[in-house]
Amino acid sequence: MTVSSPPAREDLLAPVDPARWPDVARPPRASALRTAVAERIIGRALARLPLRVRHGSGERPVHGVPRQAGALPTLILHDPESFHRRIGADGLIGFGESYMAGEWDSDDLVGALTVLAAHVDDLVPAPLRRLRDAWVHRRPEQQRNTPEGARENIHRHYDLSNELFTLFLDRSMSYSSAVFAAFPASPATFTAAQHRKIDRLLDLADVGPGTRLLEIGTGWGELAIRAASRGARVLTVTLSAEQRDLARERIAAAGLGDRVTVELRDYRQVEGSFDAVVSVEMIEAVGAEYWSVYFAALRRLLAPGGRIALQAITMPHERMLLTARTHTWISKYVFPGGLIPSREAIARESAAAGLRTESDTGFGDHYAETLRLWREEFDRRSDSVESLGFDRTFRRMWELYLGYSEAGFRSHYLDVRQLLLTADHEPREPR
Repeated sequence: MTVSSPPAREDLLAPVDPARWPDVARPPRASALRTAVAERIIGRALARLPLRVRHGSGERPVHGVPRQAGALPTLILHDPESFHRRIGADGLIGFGESYMAGEWDSDDLVGALTVLAAHVDDLVPAPLRRLRDAWVHRRPEQQRNTPEGARENIHRHYDLSNELFTLFLDRSMSYSSAVFAAFPASPATFTAAQHRKIDRLLDLADVGPGTRLLEIGTGWGELAIRAASRGARVLTVTLSAEQRDLARERIAAAGLGDRVTVELRDYRQVEGSFDAVVSVEMIEAVGAEYWSVYFAALRRLLAPGGRIALQAITMPHERMLLTARTHTWISKYVFPGGLIPSREAIARESAAAGLRTESDTGFGDHYAETLRLWREEFDRRSDSVESLGFDRTFRRMWELYLGYSEAGFRSHYLDVRQLLLTADHEPREPR
C-alpha cells in the first residue's frame, strides 16, 4: 500500500482548460433532487466501508469499521457539493471527472479505490439498483469498433505520444501484465518479468525456428523481437501509427528486420495461414459486437495443427453484461470502445468459432504489481510528463486510470489470463 500526502487544496482546484476538458471544467447541471439522492446514497455507502471520509478540514464519522489510527485510507472531499452534483448527474463518470477537477483526493488513492472495487456490488441498495439506467449513459455510436471506428479508438490512446509511454514503461516497452518471479516486484526485475510473460506465451504457441507467427496487436515490438530471435518469421499488425514506427525502429536496431514485418492493418484484413497466432491484451479493444468476428478471424488464419496463445484481462460475467452497454469513465477518457470480457464470454465465442481451450491460467496479482510499478514511475516522472505538453488534468486522469486499474486487480474484481486455443473442426462463419 502506498500512502502519500494529498496535494494542497489550492493546487487541486486550479482552473481546468475548458476547451480541452469541457466536461471537467465545470460541474454539470443536475437537479437538486438528484444531487441530494446521490449525496444520501454515497454517504450511507461510505459509512459502511473501511474508509475515512473528510469534508475539507473536518472528518465525517465512519460507522461499523475499526478505527485504528492510520489503518484506513481517507477520501478527502475538497468540494463536496460539486462531487455530489457530478455523481448525481453522471454516476461513475462524474466520480472520475470530479477527481480530474481536483474536487476529491485521497492519502492512499489505490487503497481507497480497492475498498470501493471490493464492494462495488454493495454500494447502491438493492431496491435502487433498478434505477441504474437513470444514472448511466449508453455507449456512443461513434465508439463502435467498425474498421474505421477501431482506428480512431486506438489512435486516441496509443498515439498519444511514444515519449509518454517511454517515461513509465520498462525498457522492453511492454504495456501488459508482467509475470514476476517473486513479490514485491521492483524496477530492477521488471524487464525480466515482462520477458517471462512473453516467453510463456511463445512457449504456449510452440514458437521456434521456422514458425510462421502472426501477432495481433504489435505494441512496441518486444514480442516480435523475442519470437524472431527464436527463429520465427513474424507478421505483426497494429492500428497505431506511433507504435508501428517505433516498433520498426526497435526491430531494426535488434538486427531482425528481415524476419519481422510490421503492418498498419486491422485484424479483419489479415490474410494467410500461420502456425501460431499470439495476441496480448488486444481482445479488450475488440468490443462485444465483434468478438465473434475476432475469434472467427483467429480460426481462419490458423494453419492445420496451429496454436493460438492469448493474454486477456477478464471481469465477472454479470458485471461485464452491465458494462457492455454502459458508457463509463474509462470508455470516455482512456479506452474508447473498449470492453473487458468475462471468461464465460471468451469460452462461448471461441467455441462458436471452432476453437478449443486447452489451458487457461490466471495471474491477476501480477498485474496489480505491474500497475503499481507503472503508477509509481508515472508519478515520479510527473515533471517530464508535463514537459511533453500534458496538463495537470491529464496527469490526474492517468493517476486515476492507473490507480483504478491496480485496485481492480488487488480486489480481484479483475483478473488476467493466458489461454491456449486450438482448432477442433472446420472454421465457422461469424454470427
